[in-house]
Amino acid sequence: MREIIRKAGKFRSWLPVNEQWWVKLDLLRTLVRRDLEARYKGSILGNLWPLLNQLSQLLIYTYVFSIVLQVKLSLKGLPADNNLSFGLWLFAGLLPWIAFTGGLMQSANSVVGQPNLVKKVVFPLTLLPLIPILSAFIESAFGLMALIFLVAIVTHTLHPTLAILPLVWLPQLLFTAGLGYLAAGLTVFLRDIPQTLVVILNLWFYLTPLVYPARVIPQQWRALVFWFNPMAAIAEVYRDLILVGEVNHWGEWGIASVISILLFCFGLWIYRKLRPAFADVL
Repeated sequence: MREIIRKAGKFRSWLPVNEQWWVKLDLLRTLVRRDLEARYKGSILGNLWPLLNQLSQLLIYTYVFSIVLQVKLSLKGLPADNNLSFGLWLFAGLLPWIAFTGGLMQSANSVVGQPNLVKKVVFPLTLLPLIPILSAFIESAFGLMALIFLVAIVTHTLHPTLAILPLVWLPQLLFTAGLGYLAAGLTVFLRDIPQTLVVILNLWFYLTPLVYPARVIPQQWRALVFWFNPMAAIAEVYRDLILVGEVNHWGEWGIASVISILLFCFGLWIYRKLRPAFADVL
């Protein structure tokens, strides 16, 4: 372990990154670790709870849609006669959505929930909304590993496209962080923001092809859903990479990445504009 840390230190020196940024990244890593430990402190199963929670959702959706409603899905790479097929397809789309909504909802209260840190002059407040977002992403990794394992059992293969998944995580993270900065900054002044987010996300969920295939969306609306709803594109790319083994939504993925970058820059800009007034309001 010490050898890995030593080599990582050398790797840092090769990168053209200011030492102050490394300090902030180390602080962020420590805060995320403490946040994850605090969530399950004192529980017997500890960090296994995120995996169990997501597996329970997979089993419930599989039972309801595949066994009770007898929903059949014809998808390249998955056997149509297997009851797990629809559950795996559904779970592959829900994984990014769970990480997105979980991180966004918690980031909305990240500033108002830490008044002591806000009033400390030396604390970098830009890290606060990122802590719950990164924690939610890490928790979703447990479900992702379980999904890949089950797909390998059902299909007897692991697609090489899994190596591209990190490229999907980046726009997903930027999109969530952009909205998280907006929500966290505005919640300081408008405490109705978290409740408003609940309503918006409930509507957003059904406007995104997560529990139904995108092909059922009317043709005249399908392009709008994909081009202007980054979560729809991200969910479909998840399914492409994990279940199908190919990418069928390159254009949508590209547009989602551009929107995510722009939203992140805008959200961070608004957050920094509001930040000087945080201590006075809290």
